[in-house]
Amino acid sequence: MKGITASPVKQKKPQMTPKLDDEAMEELTEAFRLFDTTSTGSVDAIEIKALFIALGFKSIKKAEVKQLLSNIDKTGTDTVTFNEFVAMVSPKILSRDPKEEIGRIFDLFDEEGNGVISFENLKKVSAELGENYTDKDMRQMVEEADRTGNGGIRRDDFYTIVMKGKNGDPLDYLSDDE
Repeated sequence: MKGITASPVKQKKPQMTPKLDDEAMEELTEAFRLFDTTSTGSVDAIEIKALFIALGFKSIKKAEVKQLLSNIDKTGTDTVTFNEFVAMVSPKILSRDPKEEIGRIFDLFDEEGNGVISFENLKKVSAELGENYTDKDMRQMVEEADRTGNGGIRRDDFYTIVMKGKNGDPLDYLSDDE
């Protein structure tokens, strides 16, 4: 009698999903808590759409929210927990264009829409955020970031400063004589 040999069973390799960094998780946690108005640990479909908009995904459509919800909410309650929400929003966060995100932040400072953050813009936003910089400090910040001598921080300079801070030493932006 011949031996029976089993054919090898191919096991699925677990898919590696990129993880959000601590900063992104903190942002999601804070936003979720704000929208979980009933403190139940879950949010409903309307709150989900509002959450996406609050996180900067302003173009999200009702149909997309419904699709995302149907992929996650297997109980049919039209609500999701924090972990389910993280699973829904992670792909969108991970596919964000950093230059576009930094541009949105720049636009918050550039109230006139002229492509430059002035000393006055910086002072106003700093006050709104409760930062206590002196005028001298803020003028120095603008001067150090102003590579064109126009008296303000241009979008490209702002992007360079932010990316240096994320990816390396923010002081690398300064020239040796500064």
